Amino acid sequence: MPELPLIVIIPIAIIALIIVGVFLSYFGTWLKARLNGAPVSIINLVGMRLGGVPYGLVVSARITAVKAGIAVSTDKIAAHFLAGGNVVPTVQALIAAQKAGITLDWDRACAIDLATKGSGKSVVEAVRTSVDPKVIDCPNPDSGRTTIDGVAKDGIQVKVKARVTVRTHLDRFVGGAKEETIIARVGEGIVTTIGIADSYKHVLESPDSISKTVLARGLDVGTAFEILSIDIADVDVGENVGAKLQVAQAEANKNMAQAQAEIRRAAAVALEQEMKARVQEMQAKVVESQAQVPLAMAEAFRSGRLGIMDYYKMENIQADTAMRNTISQPEAKK
Repeated sequence: MPELPLIVIIPIAIIALIIVGVFLSYFGTWLKARLNGAPVSIINLVGMRLGGVPYGLVVSARITAVKAGIAVSTDKIAAHFLAGGNVVPTVQALIAAQKAGITLDWDRACAIDLATKGSGKSVVEAVRTSVDPKVIDCPNPDSGRTTIDGVAKDGIQVKVKARVTVRTHLDRFVGGAKEETIIARVGEGIVTTIGIADSYKHVLESPDSISKTVLARGLDVGTAFEILSIDIADVDVGENVGAKLQVAQAEANKNMAQAQAEIRRAAAVALEQEMKARVQEMQAKVVESQAQVPLAMAEAFRSGRLGIMDYYKMENIQADTAMRNTISQPEAKK
C-alpha cells in the first residue's frame, strides 16, 4: 500500500486534533447531560457556544427541569436566555408551580420572568405568592401615611388601617396591575364606605362592614392578584371635620358681611360728602342772592320806587323779628 504524502497527512492530522479537542472540551458537559437523562448533542453544544449562549448554564437548567419531570428543550432555554430572561429562576418557578399543583407552562413562565425584569420582583416570587398568599399594608407605610382617613355623614373623621391578603393570579400577571393599584382601590373603597355611614359610631361598632363592602366591589379586576380578604387592623376617631368646616363657613360669611357693610358705609360717606358739597353750593347761591339785595334797594331809591319811610319800616320789622327770636330762645342756649 503506497504511503500518503506528508502534505496530505499533516492537514488530516490537524483536523483530527481539532475534532478531538472540540469533543474533549464539550465531553464533560455532554456526559453530564447524558448521565442525568437530559442528553444534548455535541452539535447543539457547539451551536450554543457559537451563538454566545453559556451552554453549561443551559444544560444545568435542563437537567434540573428533567429531574423534576418537566420536559424543556435546550433550544427553548437558550432562546429565553437570548431574550434577556433569567433561565435558572424560570426553571425553579416551573418546578415550584408543578409541586404546588399550579398550571404553568414554559412560555407563560418566560413571559412572567421578562415582565418582572427590572421591577425588583421575579417569576419565583410570583409563583411563591400564588402558593403562599402575601399581606399588603394599606396604606403603604413607604408613602408616609399611616392611616386612610374618611369622614362620616355626621362630620366626624375616621382613621382606618387595613391589611389586604392577596394571591398571585398567574394568568393575569403579565399586563395586570400591581400592588399600587390594589392599595389605591382598597383605600378608595374604605373612604367611600366611611362616607356613606350615617355616623362614625356605626363604623366603630362594626368595622367588618368596611371589609365586606370593599371586598364585594371586585377590586381585583384587571390586576395581577386575587384578593382573598381585607382585614381592618385599626380604627380610630379623628377630628370633627364637619364642625371645622362650619366654623370656616361662618368666618367666611362674617367676612363677606363685613365687606358688604364696609361697601355700604363707604357709599354713605360718599353720599354725605356729596350732600355737603351741594349744601355749600346752595349757601354760595344764597350769599350771592343776598349780595344782590343792597344793589336792588339802591336802584329802588334812585328810581323812586322805594322811599325813606319804607326803608325805616323794613328796618323796624327786622329789628322786631330779631328781638322776638332772642326772646323765644331758651336760656340754656344763650
